[in-house]
Amino acid sequence: MQLCATLTVLGLLVMGSWEQGLMPTIGIDLPPCDSPEAEEVALVAQDFLNAQHTHGYKYVLNQIDKIKIVSRPLQADTYHLELDFLETTCHVLDPTPVALCPVRQKIYTAVEADCDFVLSNTTQGLSVVAFKCKTETEFEDECLGCPQLLPFNDTDGLALIENSLDYFNKNNTHNTKFALLEIGRMGSQIVSGGPKYFAEYAIIGTNCTSQDDDTCTPQNHTVAIHGLCLAAGSTNVDCKIFGPAQAVDPASNTTVRVQQLLHAHTFGPQHNPTIHDLKHHKLTALHDPSSTGLLSAESLESAEIVVAPKVSPIVKREVAPEVPAPAADLTVSDKAPLLIAPICPGKKKHF
Repeated sequence: MQLCATLTVLGLLVMGSWEQGLMPTIGIDLPPCDSPEAEEVALVAQDFLNAQHTHGYKYVLNQIDKIKIVSRPLQADTYHLELDFLETTCHVLDPTPVALCPVRQKIYTAVEADCDFVLSNTTQGLSVVAFKCKTETEFEDECLGCPQLLPFNDTDGLALIENSLDYFNKNNTHNTKFALLEIGRMGSQIVSGGPKYFAEYAIIGTNCTSQDDDTCTPQNHTVAIHGLCLAAGSTNVDCKIFGPAQAVDPASNTTVRVQQLLHAHTFGPQHNPTIHDLKHHKLTALHDPSSTGLLSAESLESAEIVVAPKVSPIVKREVAPEVPAPAADLTVSDKAPLLIAPICPGKKKHF
């Protein structure tokens, strides 16, 4: 009897607190996808994505599909976003800012990444909590004779890379012999006279200074020079050379070392021939996020789901002041819209 009385009193207290607005509530905000706030958060996700993606090419934001801000009492606001990214032609080791990197066009088989991101907004700024991405190729519709991608183990493409790199080593002026670091992509195109092959591949400086040296070891990423080569023939090769693998931390504006490539195509303990049947680099799966509960059940089915490491890049931002909600007893005229729908998805920046 005493228990029933206690429960009754607690129930009345809860109901009274609810009526007085004292119970904790969860707030949901759906800003427009092209709003400055959505753009800011999406660019933080873009920078984080490129920092985690340690092979292949950089990605640039193409479209914000959805954004939802979840507010809970005594907790940091969380941003849930669905974002579309496009692969650029800048290698991940290229220091060129991603905003200045050209987007690979459909005629050359573009690669698109559909990503779900969750970010937390604390007093220190925005930081990525969890994300998952899925990559797929984009083709130019009904494009006859367009270049077609080849798997990384295609023998004709590999022969082109070997011969063109040998030619570059014999003719470059950098006083070093370069080794193949990884294959970016290989392809072929049907032209008069048969197929024409092309390749993109990353190179790294070795401890050899002469083409005549046979035993060469790639230098450490922190001191080695790198490059990205475009080859359309054994003697038709152009290589863009850039410095050691360093990057700028956006939070502190200081230079920090980027992660080493997660695999190599031709040498080293991380060499894995089984990946060579791929035709493009996929975004890397880092951790199993099932314990976070922040991504949907559909997201958990993807093999490319990841959770951000504990140390994630943080970008400071000004928290927008709260806008008071309109009074509940305001009347709406017949000409005024009853609901203001969020403007999503946002505009595409490329295609």
